[in-house]
Amino acid sequence: MGTRFAPSYANLYVGAFEESHDIGYLALAANAIDGNQDSKYYQGSCFHSNHELSPWWRVDLLRSHKIKYITITNRGDCYGARLDGAEILIGNSLANNGNDNPRCARITSIPTGASETFQCHDMVGQYVNVIIRGRQEHLHFCELQVYGIPTSEAFGNVALGGRATQSSVYFEKDFGYLGLAANGINGNQDSVYNHGSCCHTHNDFSPWWRVDLLRSHKIHHITITNRGDCCGERLNGAEILIGNSLANNGNSNPRCAQITSLPTGASETFQCHDMVGQYVNVIIRGKQEFLHFCEIQIFGIPTSHDQC
Repeated sequence: MGTRFAPSYANLYVGAFEESHDIGYLALAANAIDGNQDSKYYQGSCFHSNHELSPWWRVDLLRSHKIKYITITNRGDCYGARLDGAEILIGNSLANNGNDNPRCARITSIPTGASETFQCHDMVGQYVNVIIRGRQEHLHFCELQVYGIPTSEAFGNVALGGRATQSSVYFEKDFGYLGLAANGINGNQDSVYNHGSCCHTHNDFSPWWRVDLLRSHKIHHITITNRGDCCGERLNGAEILIGNSLANNGNSNPRCAQITSLPTGASETFQCHDMVGQYVNVIIRGKQEFLHFCEIQIFGIPTSHDQC
């Protein structure tokens, strides 16, 4: 007997639909979420792209959701192997048509006409994409079912009301002190530094930035936007920390994530799995470097009572 999921997780057939191209009325993107799992393409129940480089499909769920799992039904009359290697993406960004969002799963192989379920572990996003990346191919499948729940209205960007500080503030002759810590939580994702929307330290040893959320929160995920005009690689290796301690300026708190590589001007979301803390730090540990980024969004809810 299979796992029975909580009844609050419902199949999300709502949304707006887009695809890279279609090959006629039978191939519409909306066919993939019409509730019909008939796997024969000529019955009009499947989505189908042209033969193109990196074909993709996307559904807009109209608001952000916590997504538990996704079930996809492959075409059944022929060509099931075309879906091999496709990626399922979830996120809130429409950069590159949503194809830069985090990956829930990669499809190794789904037999022709079969359905397979992929666990997404409450990844958060408004957009679900399927893409065959980096090869010339047709993309087609006959149904995609997304099981999740809307994120709570209270589950918002709690950084906006916080107080930010950092190890130093960069001074530049032409622009002055543009790199204030508060710029990292001002709600402005403009990634050009001289527009005044980014935080920026001096070339410090182990530079750090911190926001005080004013009370303890359960933090689900964090999205950070890198500087876009230059120097994006400086953020590589930075750690995101969460906790209730100000020892060592908060830099001894537990780690949510480490940024491996974040392209210049891009945003990336890191799952923190309801870690608890009043303070969120970003630190480049153990080397001389400038620390800068242009927005950090912290999505969570206050704990029921402040921790001592």
